[in-house]
Amino acid sequence: MTFDFDRPIDRRQSDSTKWRTYAGDVLPLWTADMDFAVPPPVVEALHARVSHAVFGYCINPPELRDLIAERMWRLYQWRVEPEQIVLQTGVLKAFQSVASLAASGGGGVLVQPPVYPPILETARHIGSSHQEAPLVRRRDGQYEIDFDAFDAAITTSTRLFILCNPHNPVGRVFRRDELERLAAICLRRGVLICSDEIHCDLVFPGASHVPIASLSPEVSRHTVTLMAPSKTFNIPGLRCSFAIVQDPDLRGRVAGDHGGDFAEVNNLGLVAATAAYRDGQPWLDQVLRYLDANRNVVVEFVRRELPGVTTVAPEATYLAWLDFRKSAIAGDPYEFFLRQSRVALSSGLSFGAGGDGFARLNFACPRAVLMDALARMKQAMEAVGHV
Repeated sequence: MTFDFDRPIDRRQSDSTKWRTYAGDVLPLWTADMDFAVPPPVVEALHARVSHAVFGYCINPPELRDLIAERMWRLYQWRVEPEQIVLQTGVLKAFQSVASLAASGGGGVLVQPPVYPPILETARHIGSSHQEAPLVRRRDGQYEIDFDAFDAAITTSTRLFILCNPHNPVGRVFRRDELERLAAICLRRGVLICSDEIHCDLVFPGASHVPIASLSPEVSRHTVTLMAPSKTFNIPGLRCSFAIVQDPDLRGRVAGDHGGDFAEVNNLGLVAATAAYRDGQPWLDQVLRYLDANRNVVVEFVRRELPGVTTVAPEATYLAWLDFRKSAIAGDPYEFFLRQSRVALSSGLSFGAGGDGFARLNFACPRAVLMDALARMKQAMEAVGHV
């Protein structure tokens, strides 16, 4: 079956946060969801469940855990037992709760900015100590880890490191050797790892995702891995995610009742996740090819049409990290393009250290929408003499 990702879907008339946050003349390329219809098997499974017409308390289906465990082995040769999977309502709430478990009472939470804003705000959210080991941007625009600075950022109060891999917003997929060095430092310094791997299925050719917990049994005992079908299959509104916690004592703490953060997943979220993992791979294969082409469109357009602006092709995600620092745009590029071109990006300032002068662009949309937005951005820069 061939899927048509060029087909526009009117989301302005729906309950879409992405499309209804801004005025009707704004093209929204900001928050991270896709403008594509979900895999047909997901829709069919939801229709069948809705037709049952009873939505009482539900059990967590063993099939879903089996599908996840099989997937971990097939993709990463990582042996995960179904009982090591804790179903949850969302990755964001999950890493906040893990932080509460590990770093309550003033313990430190270490992050790598520029990074997804809720990760950046985790320590503040739980009343803990915020610590940073910023990623380093090379001359070619790619980001890497300063391991000496990472080690130095850990103090006697550091209890948790939140890893974002694949990384949002810079698009890195950290290599095995990088993950091994990070894990070795954390184990030596007694720091728990919480790994947000929600974009792990959205990796482009040339990169390979390695779950950090799959490196060794020792690393897995000190890691909580967070994944979800939400970004992969465009079902974030159905609120279904999971943690893989292989250490039984740690899993017992994660699975417990901590302020309601690990509430039961709703019926439809479980149905959608099961159908997606069971029957959604053909759709995923095709959407990855489409996103790869869109990625190339963005990179080439920036290179040819927006002098002074640079970007590096992300290794994963559908998010481009654009550097406007040499474009002569005064102030925040997000505000400039919203005002001058009616295109909504994500402000780089919200991603913390290293985000000033940057903006994040979501290219998971029909190509015609993407080209319209890019053309508007070019026109806005031409109008004020920046191109």
